[in-house]
Amino acid sequence: MFTGIIETLGKVKNIQKNNSNIDFTFKSDFTQELKIDQSVAHNGVCLTVVSIKDDCYTVTAIQETLDKTNLGNLKTGDFVNLERGMRMNAHLDGHIVQGHVDQTAVCEKVEDQDGSWKFTFKYSPEQKNVTIEKGSITINGVSLTVVDSELDAFSVAIIPFTYEHTTFKNIKVGDTVNLEFDVIGKYVKRLMQLS
Repeated sequence: MFTGIIETLGKVKNIQKNNSNIDFTFKSDFTQELKIDQSVAHNGVCLTVVSIKDDCYTVTAIQETLDKTNLGNLKTGDFVNLERGMRMNAHLDGHIVQGHVDQTAVCEKVEDQDGSWKFTFKYSPEQKNVTIEKGSITINGVSLTVVDSELDAFSVAIIPFTYEHTTFKNIKVGDTVNLEFDVIGKYVKRLMQLS
């Protein structure tokens, strides 16, 4: 369980094919605090730490994860948003994030709004995921509030702090991002389907 409040960025140090899986090695500020079998969200994808060496740690992404997320697009030297699992005695500053990516979206527009940025993303409506204005959405692991909502697109506003301390400063038109839709909304959608 996560909050969508990014702790730090991780730099991809190595990418190693392992049968149908990929082992990613990251360098991060909090590597020394990690332990084997710990969950860490990488661009919103919950992955398990399988090894630690010096200031780097390794996680494994299986084929299903690679098919449903943007992790397969990573290259050595790229940065990802990182968050360790939520502590039960801590503030929930973002929203409830599971670390389970629902689907990806493509950045359609980045607008400089003189002190903030408005990002618009488009996604396939086939899975019937929905956003609502002022609702929560997780983009590459970042908890955000939806500004505009359509059936297959939405926008978010990014403040300077978020822009500078996450990978939003690197997102360009045409880039693919990971989406996790609000878990409460997903349960409501499922209950509506069953009634």
